[in-house]
Amino acid sequence: MSEQSPEEETLFEFPCEFPIKAMGKTGETLEIAVLEIINRHVPDLPEGAIRMNASKGGNYTSITITITAHSKAHLDGIYMELTACEHVLYAL
Repeated sequence: MSEQSPEEETLFEFPCEFPIKAMGKTGETLEIAVLEIINRHVPDLPEGAIRMNASKGGNYTSITITITAHSKAHLDGIYMELTACEHVLYAL
């Protein structure tokens, strides 16, 4: 049995377009925090890559950012930072 490299452990073919969703309490701090994290990993976001939706009551916001993911490690780094952020309740 051969060992698989970490890149072979995913069903994705890289590079690929990948939507990342972060959710948290509505407010400027959520948007700033998420964009700072994403910009550290993807410095050249294309126009139209960011979509924001408020919950029905307006208390929570989801931010979806479609990026070009270059590897599983690239995605893992983004998700690790998002889930560690105090303003992000969920990252999908």
